[in-house]
Amino acid sequence: MNVDLRLVAPAVAGWTVCWLGVAAPEVVSVAVVPAWAIAVLAVLAPILRSGLLSAPPSGPLRPVDQRGKSDPNGGGAGRRRRAAAAVSLSAVAGALMVSLIAADAPRRAPTLLVGVAQERGTVIAEVRTDSSPNSIRAGFDGGARWMWKGTAIAISAGSKWLRSEVPVSVIATLSASEVRAVAFGAVIRVEGTVRKTDSGEATSFILTSVGRPSESAPPPVWFGWTGGLRSSLSSAAARTPGNGGDLLPGLSIGDVTAVSATLDAAMKSSSLSHLTAVSGANCALVTGIVFFCCAFVGLGRRSRIALSLFALIAFVVLVTPGASVVRAAVMAAVVLLALARGRPAHGLPVLALAVILLLGHDPWLSRDFGFALSVLATGGLLVLAAPLARALGRWMPRPLALMIAVPLAAQLACQPVLILLTPTLPLYGVAANLLAEPAAPAATVLGLLACIVLPLAPALGQALVWMAWVPSAWIAEVAETTSRLPAESLPWVGGPIGLLLCAGAVLAIGVVVLAKQGRGRGVVVALSGLSLVAGFGVYVGGLGGNALGRSLGIPQDWQIAACDVGQGDALLLRDDGHVAMIDVGRRPEPAEACLQQLGIARLDLLILTHFDADHAGGVAAVAGRADTVIVGQVGRPSDERTIDVLRNGGARIVQGFAGQAGMLGGLAWRIVWPQTPPGGVPAISGNPGSVTVMVEGRGMRSLFLGDLGESAQDDLLATGAVTGVDVVKVAHHGSADQSEALYHRLRAEVGLVSVGADNGYGHPTPRALDILARSGTAVERTDGQGLILVAPGTAPGRLRVWSERPPESPVRGDGAVSETNDTPPPYAGSDRGGTWRHESAARRMRARGAPSPRRSRSSPGTRSGRRRWCWCRARKSFSPNARSVRCVTVSRAKTRAWRSATSPPTTARPENC
Repeated sequence: MNVDLRLVAPAVAGWTVCWLGVAAPEVVSVAVVPAWAIAVLAVLAPILRSGLLSAPPSGPLRPVDQRGKSDPNGGGAGRRRRAAAAVSLSAVAGALMVSLIAADAPRRAPTLLVGVAQERGTVIAEVRTDSSPNSIRAGFDGGARWMWKGTAIAISAGSKWLRSEVPVSVIATLSASEVRAVAFGAVIRVEGTVRKTDSGEATSFILTSVGRPSESAPPPVWFGWTGGLRSSLSSAAARTPGNGGDLLPGLSIGDVTAVSATLDAAMKSSSLSHLTAVSGANCALVTGIVFFCCAFVGLGRRSRIALSLFALIAFVVLVTPGASVVRAAVMAAVVLLALARGRPAHGLPVLALAVILLLGHDPWLSRDFGFALSVLATGGLLVLAAPLARALGRWMPRPLALMIAVPLAAQLACQPVLILLTPTLPLYGVAANLLAEPAAPAATVLGLLACIVLPLAPALGQALVWMAWVPSAWIAEVAETTSRLPAESLPWVGGPIGLLLCAGAVLAIGVVVLAKQGRGRGVVVALSGLSLVAGFGVYVGGLGGNALGRSLGIPQDWQIAACDVGQGDALLLRDDGHVAMIDVGRRPEPAEACLQQLGIARLDLLILTHFDADHAGGVAAVAGRADTVIVGQVGRPSDERTIDVLRNGGARIVQGFAGQAGMLGGLAWRIVWPQTPPGGVPAISGNPGSVTVMVEGRGMRSLFLGDLGESAQDDLLATGAVTGVDVVKVAHHGSADQSEALYHRLRAEVGLVSVGADNGYGHPTPRALDILARSGTAVERTDGQGLILVAPGTAPGRLRVWSERPPESPVRGDGAVSETNDTPPPYAGSDRGGTWRHESAARRMRARGAPSPRRSRSSPGTRSGRRRWCWCRARKSFSPNARSVRCVTVSRAKTRAWRSATSPPTTARPENC
């Protein structure tokens, strides 16, 4: 296979320069002159070397190969000229990108906004909308938040004004109707706080709205016509049942506002999310249909090309010009223009030219994952699809081989970049694409026709929507079914190392598929094949060893699990094959990973203590898995949406009040809070209404407090429903809003704190840790220890605790105190608010007073111990950070073992001696 690489080298060089340059624009500004000097030398060097500046020879000469025969391709000299030309063009492309970055960088970071961002100030900005709003994680209040890109054309900060064009991202809490009002090209007035983004981001600042954005100016007429079409299709699709209607606008015009979190997660896990990202396939369908229709009615070539270009531009405006659709549109335009001149357009040169043009327009696209995946997928189809089809055609029918080769080529090309997003290998991605791809063109074409027809003939348009719903529903069902299959993905190394390993594997596959037999090439193919076989063997062996290590390292008799889901709660109870879950964290991915790690597929009971995002935001991970769901009081429309997700998964929803009880295997559970309200009085919602559960059985009693504050904890204590427990889930991630009287009554042996590292709220606070210390409770934290498992001990009152990681010390290994920022973080909770001014002093106190942990001599980075299984009596007082541990276990690379949660008491009360 002959691959045309004439423009690939300049495109790669320009992309590399942009990727490096946008990360350090201050360095690029001084590199413009050296870059152009190198480019000039690269252009002049081959000219001077070939002697073209001297007089040409008197007669025509043809290159001759070593055997004396004429070589029309120029032989070795021709190859050298092509290589020199590629180097020259690469140098020019690099110098051009350096100049563009240096010229554009000052506009992107004006001094006024930089100063406001450093002071965490507020501005009023007029922002021109440059993309459709995308749903992001909900805030702690559970409200639906949306983000879109725009250009700030006027900014007011106090008495200062700035008129410029600064790329920004806007985050705002919007209703469904308000989302549709954020039309592409409209000018939106936003008042909010400013935060500077990292160098290399697509936008320079993030504006977080503190109120409701309002429209200052409608979009221009050449953009305004799309709003009615998009909204009419969304409204018509909403009248169709199930996920097919939600997915249809995304398949046809890229509008994913109606796609639920559950469906979005299913599309991503099954490698089908590219179907809702309008790109090359959609542009090819539009231009191809228009071109064919023009030819059918007898129009000439130039008329067909002109109308195809017009349709392409209109389609890009309709779907809004994202990175992937713009790339596809530029490629299609180049092909059409080449056809207009009567010249063929080859795939790779067109792709490379599109990359150069788009990076020249916006060098910051070089770090856009959507743009990179779009380019790589197209390149994979151009280079690998046909050879893979020929290779697979040796063992199967050619049509089937081609169907498999297309998604496989795109998946192979994109996988190294996907590793940076999610370090896993999709196991069913190619199969899911095989099942879904035939339905995608039908859904796209019928959806587009419906979008155009609906304003003119609503009845016909609705009929087209129903026709398009059929393939859309099929794609949604494929995604959901695939996402529910066991072991939907395989683990891979993350970060740059994972990218390099995956890229090496893809390169070896490409060599095996593309290389032709010839002198020396057989050795290269053999070495590539051997490396693939060896790498596959190592990978499979690593998977087996890791699975064996996990099965041996994770204890099998655990009763309570505290999942590491960041700043949020997700806990599990288990006995005799029955499992209950209390809260699901902020995002579905960590909760899903925890369930997979512990081998849990079904939940007999799910309890959502309340509907704050850090407790119920990850509900997509358990949708369809839970039989019965007990929920707190509903207070917002977003709470109803969460319940709908669970109800659609087949769960039975029950409102939780004190007195409700049941059995989970041999464990008896009982709700102790909130109390049933009297008639006509609404139930308590939010943190004070957190469903609080007490569980007893198998020699252990535990209490899960949700996010109860001090006042609610005192009310709970006054009911007399709580007694001493062995394990307590510390309320509200260890905030300062705690009742010392309640924890003194509980006198728990172990306190579980579900908290995120560097959470910014000061959790767990020194006050909470002091209360636990005076109550004789050993603290186990998910931020430093990861997954935590608790099991009953061999003797009454003796618990065993296992964690993924040993507790970390705030003191460096050399004994020096780590420097910390004395400025306390703002506290955004709803219990007390304000800023924890005492937090910086507590940090210094912990740094001075915390003892250095005992380290293994053979492995300085790990703690050592005497035996694999151990337990100790609960320590009764310790440093506020609860870091000191005496009974620990020998660290192992693959197999983790139990360690004790507690240490011998430094002071003991008489009844415990």
